Amino acid sequence: MNITFYGAAETVTGSCHMVEVAGHKFLIDCGLFQGSLTEQMLNYEDFPFNIQDVEFVILTHAHIDHSGRIPKLYKDGYKNPIYCTNATRELCKIMLADSGHIQEKEIEWVNRKRMRAGKLPNDPIYTQQDGVDSIELFKGIEYNTRIKINDNISFELKDAGHMLGSAIVELYLKEDEVEKKVVFTGDLGNLNLPIINDPVNIDSADVLITESTYGDRLHSSISDQTSKFIQILLDTIRRGGNVIIPSFAVGRTQEILYEINKSMTDKEIGEELSKIPIYVDSPLAVNATHIFEEQYKYYDEEAFAFLLNGDNPITFDNLHFVETSEESQALNTDMTPKVIISASGMCEVGRIKHHLKHNLYRPECTILFVGYQAEGTLGRKILNGDKLVKIFGEEIAVNAEIKVLDAFSGHADRDGILNWIGAMNKKPEQIFIVHGEKDAQEVLEEYIEQGFKINCTIPAYEEQFDMNGTLLSDGRNSYKATRYNILELMTSLKEEIDTMTNNVKRNLKSDVDTEYLQTIVNKLREVQTSIDSVNKET
Repeated sequence: MNITFYGAAETVTGSCHMVEVAGHKFLIDCGLFQGSLTEQMLNYEDFPFNIQDVEFVILTHAHIDHSGRIPKLYKDGYKNPIYCTNATRELCKIMLADSGHIQEKEIEWVNRKRMRAGKLPNDPIYTQQDGVDSIELFKGIEYNTRIKINDNISFELKDAGHMLGSAIVELYLKEDEVEKKVVFTGDLGNLNLPIINDPVNIDSADVLITESTYGDRLHSSISDQTSKFIQILLDTIRRGGNVIIPSFAVGRTQEILYEINKSMTDKEIGEELSKIPIYVDSPLAVNATHIFEEQYKYYDEEAFAFLLNGDNPITFDNLHFVETSEESQALNTDMTPKVIISASGMCEVGRIKHHLKHNLYRPECTILFVGYQAEGTLGRKILNGDKLVKIFGEEIAVNAEIKVLDAFSGHADRDGILNWIGAMNKKPEQIFIVHGEKDAQEVLEEYIEQGFKINCTIPAYEEQFDMNGTLLSDGRNSYKATRYNILELMTSLKEEIDTMTNNVKRNLKSDVDTEYLQTIVNKLREVQTSIDSVNKET
């Protein structure tokens, strides 16, 4: 029995793990890489395994960093089953088609530049139709239902409490009379999230593969941050600004709507809140909201009680769904203070970039982050305090108020993960830590090893281990890994140079000491010499 990590290894996105047992191979997730340019380039690469060897896929949930390369898998010839919950299948129907549409639009823009440069056009990672067609492979199953693949492999899905239909995977594996229970957390949910249930506790595991997105920090309580959330909306509207909320179209958007709807009943602020125009500007989010309304069997008790009282928990009178591009553009010419919830959640693609362009420079506005921002994304740059950011090639000043509410995160924090592991009656003997930035993983590793005395491993991209944590194949120093390390460093260097250029434009005055300026010039010439040397060698 072994496992190879083809994504979400020392990074958050691109989840893809291959399990091999008794000669059978299958995947847990097949997600899109997001964030830095070098990570995104992995999406265009051939899969680093033989697709024909993959007998089936288990999909933990619909988010694109877990499902987004399934259409590519399909396009490249995969035609075997993909197991997931029914809600995940329904959400993937819209999400994978939407992702394909985005791939087509992005490559159109790239190819226009390539054609002007006399280069041949590139193909998209996959098309909208590939996203639609891949759904024929999806097999929806219910939670707590044992699926037997063969005499060596069976599994169950448990509620992960991360989003509608998200699942923890319990694998029951057998090889040469050795039996192991291997558990994948998928994305483990935060406690007390709106609409959905809390994560289910697992009784036992021999091996655990756990996410670590927030493994180095603690969230505030959801109840405290809900009141802060509503207060941010009211304060911004009162001073004449817009609240721009970059939000994942599926999950986070619906949870935000739920909290706004609940607050409408507050005697002190309900009436004022009910007069604020709330816009959901994302066709995907609109379609996902309809699926949330249909899949109410996944609701928690509180949300289900809304339905029993005849109230839809995620729609209300001052909520407006924006469908067309023209309607979206009109939001930025209408100066009425409003709340705009728009995708993508990390500000990389979609209509949110237009809303940021028109609102970031306005000090009366608020940009409110309610979800994780991966390294290298526009959202992360704004959160990191960049005073100038580039949107559609134009430098935009960051003058708006920047707020973060982490309790709305769909991910468990450090203590959430530790408490979930602590609730197991039989603790795992080996834990692999994935789906996190390296700093977060190392903090979580230390807490687990000190608190539970369990051996932990942080795998790198393409590394293979047996289920006892023994390294079988080291991908860390492979040609591909080294090549991407170079590209990652180059991307980082470019970003640093852009930041330095902006700082020089803003801060260097005519009365600065000439000797100091000459020192900067000399150091930059040293860097230029080093870059010239690399260019000659490559």
